[in-house]
This record gives sequence, C-alpha cells and structure tokens, in this order.
Amino acid sequence: MRNEDQGTLRERVAQSLATVRPALQADGGDVELVDVTDEGVVSLRLTGACRGCPMSMMTLKMGIERTLQQQVPEVSHVEAV
Repeated sequence: MRNEDQGTLRERVAQSLATVRPALQADGGDVELVDVTDEGVVSLRLTGACRGCPMSMMTLKMGIERTLQQQVPEVSHVEAV
C-alpha cells in the first residue's frame, strides 16, 4: 500500500472512531488511535474509565472493531496497546 493510501486509510479509521467516541465518553472513557498498518491492523489505546474496565476487551472487539470493519472494510482487526 502506498503512503498516500495509508494516510487515507488512517483518516477513514479516525473518522469512524469519531462515531463511537461519544458513547465511550458518556461512560467516562475514550479511545486513542495509535497506528494503522498496511495489513489493516488498527492499534488503539483505551483511556479514562475504559482503561481499567473489565468489559474493555468486549467494547474493543464487539463495539469498536465491528463498527470500524463495517465503515472501513480494509480493517482486518483491532488490538489494544
């Protein structure tokens, strides 16, 4: 993937994250985009209340990952860092 494609992919991932961010912020948490690889792996950091929440992996996989994959089909999976 070329660098300009990567930038576009990262921008689209960031825009998609903006759609889930209000729900996280309503519970006192947030999500930070750390990296997007050429293979479509999205690295995220959960912050605030989400960081220590026992349900954070469920939020990451069933909420954020599913939303990203629907809105940005190039996303293969999401991982926490």
